[in-house]
Amino acid sequence: MTTATTTSTPATPFSDPASGERLERAAAALTAHGFTVEILEGVAEARARIEDLVPEGTGVFTGASETLRLSGIDEDLNDSGRYDAVKPRVLAMDRATRSDEIRHLTATPDVIVASVHAVTETGALVIASGSGSQLPGMAGGAGRAIWVVGAQKIVPDLDTALRRVEEHCLPLEDARARAAYGSPSAVNRMLILNAEYQPGRGTVLLLREAVGY
Repeated sequence: MTTATTTSTPATPFSDPASGERLERAAAALTAHGFTVEILEGVAEARARIEDLVPEGTGVFTGASETLRLSGIDEDLNDSGRYDAVKPRVLAMDRATRSDEIRHLTATPDVIVASVHAVTETGALVIASGSGSQLPGMAGGAGRAIWVVGAQKIVPDLDTALRRVEEHCLPLEDARARAAYGSPSAVNRMLILNAEYQPGRGTVLLLREAVGY
């Protein structure tokens, strides 16, 4: 495994890690809403826990996420050869001729591993997207979903979560997209998960340290 590196963005109200009390409050609310929740110290524990939760050979799709990239989880799942990784397969496909196959592969993997843009202390997950390609799997298409969440993403309520997306996450992702692709980012689609109705399907790994946006 490679050594994880956390972001070095300037401190803002949306980049400071939440206190242990707030993490516990969010975890309790998520648990009450049907999610399986674990509070971990940091990315090293998260990477080890992902290995436990995703058996070798599993069909796994990783959502676009700075949390996964910076923590090393994206590399673990897509480049190690231990899994049936969806992302490398779809990136090698011709989008003009195989768009339907790409859509099915990304929407219905065995497991999707991703992050979120905010977790409310009232027990909701908020995920924003430009294309929406990773949202169907999280919403219910994947057999199982695992979200890895840095402590800075805990917010009191949904209104604050939406502000975090617009005021904090979007500017950072826009700068990244312009540097990487030469085009801006946008919040074109939004997924809010208020509960998980299927026991055991959705797992949230809450970290005590900040990582990603």
